[in-house]
Amino acid sequence: MDFKSMKYYLYWLYCQFELITCSYLMEPWEKLLFYTFNITMLVMISYTAYLFIPVHINTAFQFFLHLLGNQHENAVSIVK
Repeated sequence: MDFKSMKYYLYWLYCQFELITCSYLMEPWEKLLFYTFNITMLVMISYTAYLFIPVHINTAFQFFLHLLGNQHENAVSIVK
């Protein structure tokens, strides 16, 4: 794929985005607020997913290991 066709493809995607969101009807200052809000929400959701999804996967993995009979050993063992 050459650079010119990639440029047209990205422009086509941008036009599709504007059509879907109806942002082509907005004034420039409205577009700025709209895009800023959307980008902020995307960044916040990505950051939250980055932080919490691995923790939940680890918790689910430990839960299923416990169900299958593999007991998680404690760091402190009691010696009689």
